[in-house]
Amino acid sequence: MADRRIVYMDNNATTRVAPEVREAMMPFLDGRYGNPSSMHRFGGSVRKHVDTAREQVADLLNADPREIVFTSCGTESDNAAIQGFCETHGNASRLITSVVEHPAVLNTCRHRQKRGTPLAEIGVDEDGMLAIHDLTQAPIDPHTLATFMWANNETGVIFPIDKIAEHVKSKGGLMHTDAVQAVGKVPVDVTKVPVDLLALSGHKLHAPKGVGALYIRKGTALAPLIHGGHQEDGRRGGTENVPYIVGLGKACELAASRMREEQSRVKALRDRLETELLATCTGAKLNGHHEHRLPNTANISFEFIEGESILLLLDEKGIAASSGSACTSGSLEPSHVMRAMGIPYTMAHGSTRFSLSIYNTDADVDAVIEAMPGIVERLRGLSPYVK
Repeated sequence: MADRRIVYMDNNATTRVAPEVREAMMPFLDGRYGNPSSMHRFGGSVRKHVDTAREQVADLLNADPREIVFTSCGTESDNAAIQGFCETHGNASRLITSVVEHPAVLNTCRHRQKRGTPLAEIGVDEDGMLAIHDLTQAPIDPHTLATFMWANNETGVIFPIDKIAEHVKSKGGLMHTDAVQAVGKVPVDVTKVPVDLLALSGHKLHAPKGVGALYIRKGTALAPLIHGGHQEDGRRGGTENVPYIVGLGKACELAASRMREEQSRVKALRDRLETELLATCTGAKLNGHHEHRLPNTANISFEFIEGESILLLLDEKGIAASSGSACTSGSLEPSHVMRAMGIPYTMAHGSTRFSLSIYNTDADVDAVIEAMPGIVERLRGLSPYVK
């Protein structure tokens, strides 16, 4: 039986591996299996490809390749930044973050708080934008790490990272950003935005799961999270995951060449999708700032409906979407992002995220536009809150 066609709109959770990435990886899963740390030529020839991948990642960020450390994922990169900072600064360290961060950041900061590190959490407004005034009132000194996401994984809202970083640096603090959702979708240039630490993840930009990177600005003191050998200049122990590192490098190269498409064709698909859903589905509301958003993300609430029910009925039609972060799925409570934005309970429960990629088509958008009004009406008819 032929596989059922899937309309995949859950790209903020994970992306398909690009064919070009898979092709680049294959030799290192077969004949080129040498350890890049080995002294012999068989290992040395592999080392050259790791170096090339490091350059490809650096080029996407406009960084120096020596500032790139390969990790296993975005969560590790965030932990390496936050915990490494706290280990370096000891009892003097303090943290500042936002209430809408990904759990990889928020839970790590709260873990450090339980161990005695002062933590300030800055709120957001109803559009999901950071309360900058509250940030300016927070104490910042050279032992402070401010960690704010470049773009929100649920709403796609883009924080003014340049202004945030400039304020933090003017007070002598260090700046970390979880740029997992932003890299590859919008320009990220570390020569223009003064961040000291930046996390990215391969599976958000068409590389496989299990590889990420941490940008560490030259001169930034950071204790390693993983101790071991001399790999990554002593900043992250463990034999390099060569096939996946090569895949990440290729994915970053592709992302640089496809940035214009992300911001034009993909954005046009996203705009058409949300315009039609807001017009044809009763009780629908867009969550997040209308302009300062990733070009691929639409988060829409449908009043008096459970988001999980929407996803189940979409799944029956071969459509994959999300009710929030994949790391919090399974919970019946509205996401912490929706609650922080003050979305009414009757709307927050019905929040549904559609996140597109370059592989989505007009036909995909048509399928969702056709399916959603009927799903909404069916579920609203079953809701005890609707008379």
